[in-house]
Amino acid sequence: MYRPIIGVIALAWTIAGGTAAAADEPAENPAAIEAAVAAAEKWLSLVDQGQYASSWETAAAYFRNAIRRDQWDQAARAVRQPLGDLVSRKLKSTDVKTSLPGAPDGQYVVIQFETAFQFKQAAVETVTPMRQQDGTWAVSGYFIK
Repeated sequence: MYRPIIGVIALAWTIAGGTAAAADEPAENPAAIEAAVAAAEKWLSLVDQGQYASSWETAAAYFRNAIRRDQWDQAARAVRQPLGDLVSRKLKSTDVKTSLPGAPDGQYVVIQFETAFQFKQAAVETVTPMRQQDGTWAVSGYFIK
C-alpha cells in the first residue's frame, strides 16, 4: 500500500506576501490559474526525474523551511521510487483558495492530477502552488493518494 508523503510535505504552505488588485486574484484571472498549473507541472517534472534536491530548491520558502533538503530527498525517494516511472498525468481539478487550514492567508491554487505510474495505475496527486511576492507561483504542498 502506498502512503502519502509525510504531513509537513503534504501540507507545507508558504506565506503569501503583498497585496494584489482584485483583477489579479486567481479566481478572476484564468491566466493566473494557468501559471499556477504550469509551475506545478514544472515542479512535478523534477520529482518525476528523481531530481528531488532541485524540486526542493524551487519549492516555496515555507516548504523549504518545513523540511530540510536531505529529509525531502529521503521522503520523496521513499514514496516515489516504489511507484515506478510516470505513465500519464491528467489535470483533474483546480480550486482557488485564499485560506487553507493551518496556513496563512494568501493566494493558493489546489491542483489535483489523475496520475498513473508504472506500479500504481490510479493515483491522485495534489499539488498546491502559491503566489510569491514577485507574482510567480511556487509549490508549497504535495500529496499522493
